[in-house]
Amino acid sequence: MVAGKHIMKGIGIAVLCFVVLALITIAVPNAIECIGSHKRIVSASDAQEQQHDCIIVLGASVYPDGSPSGILQDRLDTAIDLYRAGAAPKIIMSGDDKSDTSYDEVTNMKAYAVEQGVPSEDIFCDHAGLCTYDSMYRAAKVFGAEHPLIVTQTYHLYRAIYDACGQGMDAEGVASDLHSYSRQSYYDIREIGARVSDFIKVHIKAQSHYLSEPVSLDQSGDVTSW
Repeated sequence: MVAGKHIMKGIGIAVLCFVVLALITIAVPNAIECIGSHKRIVSASDAQEQQHDCIIVLGASVYPDGSPSGILQDRLDTAIDLYRAGAAPKIIMSGDDKSDTSYDEVTNMKAYAVEQGVPSEDIFCDHAGLCTYDSMYRAAKVFGAEHPLIVTQTYHLYRAIYDACGQGMDAEGVASDLHSYSRQSYYDIREIGARVSDFIKVHIKAQSHYLSEPVSLDQSGDVTSW
């Protein structure tokens, strides 16, 4: 009986240590990203007072007819307002192109902005922004962005800014929380794990899934329209 109690106690301690270690593994990257990025989230009016080299809009779902989902439309509308206010001369639409004609985030994102009056030549498409980390990696390494203004919802913005700074960019962000979202709890929970994943990617200097030839932001964005 005594031996059994010692075994159970040892198992209990091991489980407790595992739980504590797991919590630390999750909490530390989340704290570093949120606290470190918070000071780089600026208001739209403050963003207008600086000259960024581009606005990066991170992709989200589009509907079968090509129209943006609510969360994506808020990102696009925020970015369009910032562009009109002179916060940056170019926009990079970065998202997932699944290489089939039925789904293409960035082409539809660009089409939406053009419909709102943004000149087509001022909009670049990054068809290989398969995830937030890839979007920031490619913004730095392919498009040569140095001082981007990132647009997405606050819960996502902490990680996006952290990823961007991890690529050597002097990044800032503007939150596009124009509405409440029915799946916000799901997004928040998913983001906790995503921050841990990207924390590792930044520290091991992971490469993007796809590498491309450099694209200058000084040329027309239409060179990236497929």
